[in-house]
Amino acid sequence: MKKLIFLFSLLCITLGYSQIVEPVKWTTSVDKISEIKYKLIIKATIDAGWHLYSQNVPDNGPIPTSFIFDDAEGAFKLIGNTSEEEGHTIDDPIFEMEIKFFENNATFEQLVEITGDKTTLNGVVEFMVCDDSKCLPTTEVDLKFNLSDNAVVADDSKSKVVEVTSSVDTNTKDSKSSSKKGLWSIFFIAFFSGFAALLTPCVFPMIPMTVSFFTKQSKNKAAGIKNAIIYGISIIVIYVLLGIMVSLIFGADALNALSTNVWFNLAFFILLLVFAASFLGAFEIMLPNSWANKVDSQADRGGILGIFFMALALAIVSFSCTGPIVGTLLVQAAAGGSQVGPIIGMLGFSLAIALPFALFAAFPGWLNSMPKSGGWLNTVKVVLGFLELALAFKFLSNADLVLQLHWLEREVFIAIWIAIFGVLAFYLFGKIQLPHDSPLKHISVGRLGLGLLALTFALYMIPGLWGAPLNLISAFPPPQHYSESPYGVGFTQLGSALAANHEEIPEGAHLMAPHDILAFNDYDKGLAYAKKVGKPIMIDFTGHACVNCRKMEMNVWVQPKVLQKLKNDVVLISLYVDDKRELAAIDIVDSKLKPGKKLKYIGQKWSELQTIKYKANTQPMYVLMDHNEENLIEPVAYTPDGEEYNAWLEKGISNFKK
Repeated sequence: MKKLIFLFSLLCITLGYSQIVEPVKWTTSVDKISEIKYKLIIKATIDAGWHLYSQNVPDNGPIPTSFIFDDAEGAFKLIGNTSEEEGHTIDDPIFEMEIKFFENNATFEQLVEITGDKTTLNGVVEFMVCDDSKCLPTTEVDLKFNLSDNAVVADDSKSKVVEVTSSVDTNTKDSKSSSKKGLWSIFFIAFFSGFAALLTPCVFPMIPMTVSFFTKQSKNKAAGIKNAIIYGISIIVIYVLLGIMVSLIFGADALNALSTNVWFNLAFFILLLVFAASFLGAFEIMLPNSWANKVDSQADRGGILGIFFMALALAIVSFSCTGPIVGTLLVQAAAGGSQVGPIIGMLGFSLAIALPFALFAAFPGWLNSMPKSGGWLNTVKVVLGFLELALAFKFLSNADLVLQLHWLEREVFIAIWIAIFGVLAFYLFGKIQLPHDSPLKHISVGRLGLGLLALTFALYMIPGLWGAPLNLISAFPPPQHYSESPYGVGFTQLGSALAANHEEIPEGAHLMAPHDILAFNDYDKGLAYAKKVGKPIMIDFTGHACVNCRKMEMNVWVQPKVLQKLKNDVVLISLYVDDKRELAAIDIVDSKLKPGKKLKYIGQKWSELQTIKYKANTQPMYVLMDHNEENLIEPVAYTPDGEEYNAWLEKGISNFKK
């Protein structure tokens, strides 16, 4: 009988009486570049309304598209990384990060070199797609490339992927707008960082010296203004050229990979620690004196070239203060994944540096209103050092998240930041002295205000150790679930959902943060518990990287009527179809949908269960069933209307009671 039911299910799937969807079709082709060099071309045709995610997605985001090329015999050599089109980038409110995706179609390219006698190369693409209401679990598709047939000689200079043009819809406009917003944020952060660099002991004293030079050298006021403008433009050109060099050296693919690459994040962590130590007075980062002497000698030439070398001399002499700030900005801009990010960052930074120099040189009378140099300049430098130190741990956290080591969990990260900003407050209050500090007889009003701000921020973060969301810094610490106590301190063994009766959490269950809903991730254990307590079962086919699943949990499940039912009236079983943990050896079985393949991962097991039993393969999907595993009501998918979802729950629970 079970075989008949299974065959009928497969027949229904074949005939289309199901919700099985395949929104992406993959095709491959090969271009011949030379006798041993080939370009593999992989094209994805995407159904309208669906989007395919990029290869480069930040940590804790959706599942990225990835390619694996099988060359067990060593007959091929991959050249570089798999390239992709520009695509669209949006600022996703659910994942709280910028995410890149493709619509309608996408092209990926990989250069290979033949090193053996094989002419056939196999590969696999693993990907995830979503539309506005559902997502598919991670899917694998086999790829095959024949390098001996249909190989057309191609111009190597045209081997870069060209963006596919299509009609611009609302999503495209939004993604372009979001991309512009990201670049504007880089610009403004860099601009204000430039002003901060001005207030350091290496740069601030240079302003009157520079103004004095232009005042003496210029024959009249008009000449002084002209020279000042040239000087300001020269500063901008020097720093923008630095941004261009970073973009060209790394390239778009490398910049896109920075946010998820473990070694890049560890390197940035160490680099920022060095910068922070420099600002705090441990040592100074300086370029060779010979560089400054050679450039300074060129500044005596006069004319435009002489002014340019004066600007270059400023950049070199002030490097011990500006270098760490410039390095941090380049790291941040590059990690954003945009190839123009470092250029925009250096434009903002240099503009802030250039403006005061140019304006004071043009109007030297303004110098009288400038504050005098003093110990406050070193205080600014030390404050920047503390900020560099705090930012460094963000990159260490990224590496820890990628490796899932759980060394720098949310509580540890927040504790480190509390310590950093707490010590900063004590420093500003004059309780701590650092190597280059002048004796402090009294605290200025500005220093007191800044100290109070640092102390307030440190106190604000303390509740985060007990599970508070800390919305002001939500983009920096690890997510809520990546912590020692994801349900809040004190709720590791007992949760608020069960605290009234002082019941222990059953075996195989946990409290789903942040709602404290008792949930199972194992089908059999959840079913057994539901039979024990006499409640209906709600199966939640979901995914760790399912955007619309998070929307339901954040916007619908929190509504009082819905939350009350999920906590008290049903037993929730959440089955993650993208769970990449391996099944125990005894649980590995052959796939019923894909003969010849085995189910190796937990997610594959739940995905196949959903496909065979419910004839659907999209998430989210919610099923209410009784203890005989029969549906109490027709399953539903993404239901953003809370009243509609609550009515569905009420009807299913009512049918169970009958």
